[in-house]
Amino acid sequence: MTTRPYVILSAAMSVDGYLDDTSPERLRLSNAADFDRVDQVRAESDAILIGANTMRRDNPRLLVNSDERRAQRIADGKPEYPLKVTVTASGNLPADLKFWHHGGSKLAVTTDSALEKVRATLGDLADVVSVGPELDWGLVLDELGRRSVGRLMVEGGGTIHTQLMAQNLADEVHLAIAPLLVGQPEAVRFLGTADYPGGSTARMKVLEIRAIEDVVFVRYAPKERTA
Repeated sequence: MTTRPYVILSAAMSVDGYLDDTSPERLRLSNAADFDRVDQVRAESDAILIGANTMRRDNPRLLVNSDERRAQRIADGKPEYPLKVTVTASGNLPADLKFWHHGGSKLAVTTDSALEKVRATLGDLADVVSVGPELDWGLVLDELGRRSVGRLMVEGGGTIHTQLMAQNLADEVHLAIAPLLVGQPEAVRFLGTADYPGGSTARMKVLEIRAIEDVVFVRYAPKERTA
């Protein structure tokens, strides 16, 4: 039996629940101290996952930035960088995105119908696998478990956060709440409409709350819900 990874959803959002605004530039929600916290969580993870939409929109490198943390990973017998993972049902993953050209190993998880398209596009930039006719999150986690991923950090976007929360597959939620209000209904939200486990009265367990300068950081255990 494959052991699935421990799944951490990581996001920074405005007080009114948005991951970004509608301007062309990425909205800076976190501060420097909170970015450093995120870097630490990345360094502690075996893999970091983002969705194809987030990759195309934000074009992140998704690295552990601290030299000391990368050196510690190597000293601990780990690769310098965590495995970088993306998921795509459509197979629309341009090969010039920064994600493919920085850091260590990369994995693209897709569907049967898009498998050859992704392999043809990426060549040797990444390992490419299909989990079947559709993107099944349980099978994605099984695949990562087979690759010895014990701790998975999911950095978005909102659609992926929503799906993992709705399917009760997130073990922790790390939420940095910025003192900003976006107020744009067409902007991307942290979580969308879904049938969440337990419904609207199920209360998640709070593991930690602290202020990081002007950002409030909260850790939740979503599987530990009480009615």
